Amino acid sequence: MSGYQGKKNIPKITSDRLLIKGAKIVNDDQSFLADIYMEDGVIKQIGDNLIVPGGVKIIEAHGRMVMPGGIDVHTRFQMPDRGMVAADDFYQGTRAALAGGTTMIIDHVVPEPGVSLVTAFKQWREWADSKSCCDYSLHVDITEWNNSTQEEMETLVKDHGVNSFLVYLAYKDVFQLSDSQIYEVFSVVRDLGAVAQVHAENGDIVAEEQKRILELGITGPEGHVLSRPEEVEAEAVNRSVTIANQTNCPLYITKVMSKSAADVIALARKKGAVVYGEPISASLGTDGTHYWSKNWAKAAAFVTSPPLSPDPTTPDYLNSLLSCGDLQVTGSAHCTFHTSQRAVGKDNFTMIPEGTNGTEERMSLVWDKCVVTGKMDENQFVAVTSTNAAKIFNLYPRKGRIAVGSDADLVLWDPDLTKIISAKSHNLAVEYNIFEGTEVRGGPLVVISQGKIVLEEGSLHTTEGCGRYVSRKPFSDHVYKRIKARSRLTELRGVPRGQYDGPVCEVTVTPKVMSTVSSVKTSPAKQQQQQQQFPHQPVRNLHQSGFSLSGAQIDDNVPRRTTQRIVAPPGGKANITSLG
Repeated sequence: MSGYQGKKNIPKITSDRLLIKGAKIVNDDQSFLADIYMEDGVIKQIGDNLIVPGGVKIIEAHGRMVMPGGIDVHTRFQMPDRGMVAADDFYQGTRAALAGGTTMIIDHVVPEPGVSLVTAFKQWREWADSKSCCDYSLHVDITEWNNSTQEEMETLVKDHGVNSFLVYLAYKDVFQLSDSQIYEVFSVVRDLGAVAQVHAENGDIVAEEQKRILELGITGPEGHVLSRPEEVEAEAVNRSVTIANQTNCPLYITKVMSKSAADVIALARKKGAVVYGEPISASLGTDGTHYWSKNWAKAAAFVTSPPLSPDPTTPDYLNSLLSCGDLQVTGSAHCTFHTSQRAVGKDNFTMIPEGTNGTEERMSLVWDKCVVTGKMDENQFVAVTSTNAAKIFNLYPRKGRIAVGSDADLVLWDPDLTKIISAKSHNLAVEYNIFEGTEVRGGPLVVISQGKIVLEEGSLHTTEGCGRYVSRKPFSDHVYKRIKARSRLTELRGVPRGQYDGPVCEVTVTPKVMSTVSSVKTSPAKQQQQQQQFPHQPVRNLHQSGFSLSGAQIDDNVPRRTTQRIVAPPGGKANITSLG
């Protein structure tokens, strides 16, 4: 069970006592009919003919489904970007989440280069504590790797209830870490009992492709997806799985956007890897054909990384993988910007601020695409929208389950409710909704957060700043039972053998002449310093051959090594004369 660390000056919200009568309780593993009694934000009784105190507000469910409130595992509310701030802040974002049946969000802390993890974490806490309308927690992104980062990660896990850290394989020269740095991060994450999250794209290839596309004169939003083909996502997922396997670290891939990336995760899981995949509202509900819209503002509203796949069959494929268990959780990666903010990149697609909406639409989209189509049942729906996330991030059973002692975060769900998603009616601050015109079946009738009714009869009753920070302990059983078992099996031992005392060949090692490769975050001053240290290093022209048909050769001036007799050639002696 996780504890709460809320602001001291906001009293704990204790609602009127609530009783839901005639509910069909839907958990991830079973459905059954019962009444639910809640008091002080906690479920106190479940059963028939409950004896409850007077003054209780009664909600008649009439046999309708009541399920755990959704957990949106990936939001980026109020995110700073080059002096701008995302349009939906913690108030607007959590309000929209509640409107869609989500009662808890996990946002991402993104430290600016040079800012410590703990300082950035405290800044996000300050923003969210003053504005959030529902319970929340925080992932922390590792945007650079140095000596102090490891200590800060330990502090966040031990003192601040963080158990997940994200690394970027993309955003070269900004957030991208090298493979060896990621190996080190994963090793630390494993020792701390946390979950390693990855933004999976090959940043080096993306950077080269962006240059190439811009040189072709393509500057609009279609350039974004053209410079990030889905292979760069799949390759980065595969590389992450490889590094996670070597370090025995649990892996969580955020924003699964393409078929090939999802396939890599599914295959890794079939081979036994501890890896989880998070498709988002956008990848489950729409596609990337909109990048070619004649309306620049509309096309720009879809810009996110990895990009939406231009293959229109992708959403159906990802929904199928989510339904069969190859992908496990759903987030929204909700990060919206006004058209005027996106217009910073009107002449250069690489400058368009990234992110899409999805926190309000997430649960209805999954119900419509998966349950209505018969791909999953209501119990699986609860698993992928709430319970799996609670288990992975060690919030279970306080969150993600309807049980005595669990938080009173509940949704009375109507499978017959139909709605056409539109920017005219959404609870967001932005002009565009990427699901504009999509009709969805299934939605919340009543939403209860912290034991308080926050949505009823289509009206939201939210309280700014009442959201509590939920602390998460490390070493989630759901994740680490397998990791611990593997660590016992993977102890390496050398082979006991006698000392080799035979002949040893003499070798000369020629140092490889190459220019010093600047690190991901090398400053211009450092590059200048390196150029002064290593002036005019020769660069070999690979197109110029060193071989000549005339008697004189280009390397005649290089002194020849004395001939050495090889006593035992590699592979052992062979009598080749006997082969004929």
